[in-house]
Amino acid sequence: MPAALSNEPITELLANLRSGDPQAEAILIPRIYDELRRLAKVQMRHERCNHTLQPTALVNEAYERLIQTPPQGVAWQSRAHFFAIAAQVMRHILVDYARAKRAQKRGAFRQQVTLEDGLQRIEGQSLDVLALNEALERLAKLDQRQSRVVELRFFGGLTFEEIAEVQCVAVRTVKRDWSMARSWLYSQLSTGR
Repeated sequence: MPAALSNEPITELLANLRSGDPQAEAILIPRIYDELRRLAKVQMRHERCNHTLQPTALVNEAYERLIQTPPQGVAWQSRAHFFAIAAQVMRHILVDYARAKRAQKRGAFRQQVTLEDGLQRIEGQSLDVLALNEALERLAKLDQRQSRVVELRFFGGLTFEEIAEVQCVAVRTVKRDWSMARSWLYSQLSTGR
């Protein structure tokens, strides 16, 4: 592995990979795997304890979607941008998985998640990933940025500073969006709308 390439930022390695550099993937994988695994664990800690999809499978599927068949038109802007997209991809994988499970059970199965560090707890209740996804889609119609902040914070585990970088806004704006979105989602999910 060339020394110059091994010190390149993740965004440069992604660009090199996209342009066909055969060494880029071998260097990139060890640099992103641990963080993708951390993201997967963040995602999976909200899932039910007997969930059949494991963090490693979630990482592998996300890797496939991000690297092997990358999103069209995405130009990686920074490390935070890459992991924000990774969090979004993982969320979609879990939603697709929940929908497939629900379809298998003819609608009787609702995949349960609990919202720990982030959204306000709904006393004595748990929340399913499909209900949260539907609520986030409704929020996106009202305020796309707030919906994205929740996605990045809750699903991606990004800090307010990282979210601000990805969203190109001030940290205080992210915190305000987080607070407002959290309250709105709490009201939506606690009333069952």
